[in-house]
Formats: sequence, structure tokens, C-alpha cells
Amino acid sequence: MIQIYPRLTPSIRDEVVTFLVHADRSAPEHHPAWLEALRAGLGHQPQMLIDRSSPSADIRGILPLAWVRSRLFGRFLVSLPYLNRAGVLADGPDSEQRLIDAASRQARDGRADYLELRHADGLIEHQDLTQTRDDKPRLVLSLPDSDEALWSSLKSKVRNQVRKSERFDPLVRFGRAELLDAFYSVFAVTMRDLGTPVYPRRFFHGILDALPEHAELAVLTLDQVPVAGALLIHDPVHHRTTQVPSAACLRTANPTNANMALYRALLKRAIGRGATEFDFGRSTIDSGTYRFKTQWGAVAQPTAWQQMPLLGSTMAARPDNPKYRSRIETWRRLPVWVTRLIGPPIVRGIP
Repeated sequence: MIQIYPRLTPSIRDEVVTFLVHADRSAPEHHPAWLEALRAGLGHQPQMLIDRSSPSADIRGILPLAWVRSRLFGRFLVSLPYLNRAGVLADGPDSEQRLIDAASRQARDGRADYLELRHADGLIEHQDLTQTRDDKPRLVLSLPDSDEALWSSLKSKVRNQVRKSERFDPLVRFGRAELLDAFYSVFAVTMRDLGTPVYPRRFFHGILDALPEHAELAVLTLDQVPVAGALLIHDPVHHRTTQVPSAACLRTANPTNANMALYRALLKRAIGRGATEFDFGRSTIDSGTYRFKTQWGAVAQPTAWQQMPLLGSTMAARPDNPKYRSRIETWRRLPVWVTRLIGPPIVRGIP
């Protein structure tokens, strides 16, 4: 049987976390705190689907979902927007099928343009999931048990770039809400330069609030001026992964190799937290960000995003849709204050 929870009670939340801890294939993105962050920060309507054999039986599977609605792009049911691996997690094929069936019904009943499931571990065969998106693998680095061992494992070119950055005396600070303004000032400029609408500041505040022991910000300053920053998520489930879902560096700081100094500090931080792997996030193969991540030794791991098209195209809200090319160029020329004003209402409709 499938139970649907628009909001989790404390007892159900604890039960879900216990299920995640004992599920080897669970990902940090499955943690129920993300539902709270998406609701508070982006105004989405998240929910948790739970499969049990009876109302009081143990959990057999979960599927976190969120409705993403936009007048510009349409209506989507996604597991989960902003995140890479929050799809079906179940103890067997029967539970997987029941969860997907329930999600499919919700997508149809809610007149979604499409349903998108972003699984943590491989594709799942289902008659409704007729399309697959696998163009952007995750880049993951296995971490040694000490920062010294990591430094020794890096290629000489990477070490030289880090040493070059040290000539400019970069200072990297780690913190939470007290660094949010500095981080967001860099993030907003970087997103404008990329031609991408910026997430609202409150979204990052919501993430920090939802994951008080596992989310933090890093800000790199040169001469006390913020020029690079990142959001770090330390695995709240298995405590083995540190990931960076959002990072930014001002183009004006490129000659200083500030981004190299930032990631050097992030990797050291991950090792200090006991992580055994560092998730750089998804990138298009052979893109600039892809090459940046692989130079650290990160290895591509395929993603497993499956879609059920219904009323619209699965390309409707994708930034690489050719019809948005001219709009992206226009966005890059806008003043940053304008993008901070009109960007959040746009980006919340992009899954």
C-alpha cells in the first residue's frame, strides 16, 4: 500500500531516516530535510510517498516528490528539483513498481507536463517511463583518509595552480547564515554571467535551516572582498559524502586561480569531516566544468533520470533548449540587481 505525506510528522520523519540509514543505496538527497528546504525556499509542494505492506508495517520503499509549477514553463512532478539523486528507493522490484505507479497517477491527475524521477542507482523498468536523460554524469572523487595523501595524489599541474593561487593570500571561511550575504553576492553575479536565473537568497537560508548540522557555506576572499563561494552538504544519512550543489567564482578572479584555492579548501574540509567521497555535481561531458572537476581526479558516474511525458515536451524547461539561446545572451547583459529581482520567480519554475 502507498501512503502519501504532504508533510511528515516527527515520528514518520524519524522512521524515514531510519529506513535510509539501513538502505545501502540511499543518497543524501533522500533525506526528508530537503522537502522542508524546497517548501520554505522555493515554495514548491513536496510530498513523500511511502510503501508498506500494511498501515503499521515497516517501510519498504520511499519516493520524495515535488510539484514545480510555472506560467512560463508548465507543471512538472519531479523527484526532486535542484537535486540529482532523489528518486525511487525500495527494498525490491514490487515496491519500486508500486511507488512509480502512484507517482504516475499523481502526474496524470495533476495534469503534469511530465514526471521526472532522478534515481540514485540505475534505471528502473516501467511502462510509463519512456524517456531517459543521461547527458550529464556526476563527477565523484574518492577521498583518502588524510589531506596530505590527497595533496600527494594530485597531478603536478593542479598543485602548481593551487600554489599560484596562494600568492594572492586567499582566505577561505566556513560558516552558515553569517556568510550568506557574501556567498550570495558572488553567486548572483556568477549566475548572471552564465545567463541563468538566480535562486532566491531564502532558498539557501532554507537549506541551512533544514540541515543545521550538515549544510554550511564556504566563502573565499581576496583583500577582504568575496570572490568565490560554495554550498557544502555533508551526508546526513551515511556520513560518507560531501557534495557541492552550488558554487560560484567571479570571472574577475580567474587570474588569481581563486576557484582552485576554493576547491582545495573544500576537499580538505570534506576529509576533515570524515567523508570518503566528494561529489562535484553533474556536468556536460567535455564542458569546461567537466574538465575542471576531472583534473582533481573525479570520475564520471552515470545519472539515471527517467521521464514520463504527458502534456508537454521534456525539453520545455531545460536551459540547453535552443529556443532559449537568445534569451540567455540577453540575460547576461542585465544589471545584477535586475537578475536578483526577477530571477527567483523564474528559476523556481525550472525543475
